[in-house]
Amino acid sequence: MNTQHRKLSIQRQCELLDIPRASYYYQPAEMSDLNQRIMNRIDELYTAWPFLGSPMMLEFIRREIAWVNVKRIKRLMAIMGIRAIYPEPKTTWRNKEHKVYPYLLKKLVIDRPNQVWCADITYVRMRKGFMYLVAIMDWNSRYVLAWQLSNTMDTYFCETALLEAFGQGTCEIFNTDQGSQFTSNGFTGMLLSKNIRISMDSVGRCMDNIFIERLWRSVKYNDLYLNNYETVDDLYAGLDRYFTFYNNTKPHSSLKMKTPAEVYFNKEVIRQPKLVSVIS
Repeated sequence: MNTQHRKLSIQRQCELLDIPRASYYYQPAEMSDLNQRIMNRIDELYTAWPFLGSPMMLEFIRREIAWVNVKRIKRLMAIMGIRAIYPEPKTTWRNKEHKVYPYLLKKLVIDRPNQVWCADITYVRMRKGFMYLVAIMDWNSRYVLAWQLSNTMDTYFCETALLEAFGQGTCEIFNTDQGSQFTSNGFTGMLLSKNIRISMDSVGRCMDNIFIERLWRSVKYNDLYLNNYETVDDLYAGLDRYFTFYNNTKPHSSLKMKTPAEVYFNKEVIRQPKLVSVIS
């Protein structure tokens, strides 16, 4: 990106590179070095074992990094937007003024693309600072329809991702957790305007949205932890490469070794014949 280009504005350069203009101006949220180390370790622990609550996180951090109190752990987990999968009292992520919708996927047979979409937000570590990533996925095919980055847990970047997903169609049911970004009038209003039924996980049950939780594990272990991106531009480019690989190249055993794109777009898979050596 050239900020001094004589003929092309920043907006036009973003359009040519297919990068949302807002993402160019994002700066990673900054923390003290100690808090950054703690948050990165919490992210690793939570990705591996999402049932860990703040007391157990505290023990890991005290053993591995520094002697801190549980208030700091709870505060940093709140900043990261995570909590253990079991219900905890006085959770602060939900806005009680927003309507909460019932969970509609229990015992539902999901057998076709665009029947159910789901969305979630995750913490994204960087070499210095961090960002938040939202993704919208088709439940049946695991196809990632849209994703966006932000340095705040606001509603705007979730609405932007949803608008991008609508560029590929609509769904019958949209499932999320009860986070304030997804219960906001703006986000739910966009869904209701398309006559989409809204489904929300029970409090503290990330397993209700299991497939996007598996997506986060894949993104973090196979890309973010390996690359430890330094700038937002590098992070955006890296995630773009990874989601392209995930959608179009990586076969999934749960999809009978098809890629998400092949299932979502109902493409026939042409298998190359195996080479058989003949010993004469």
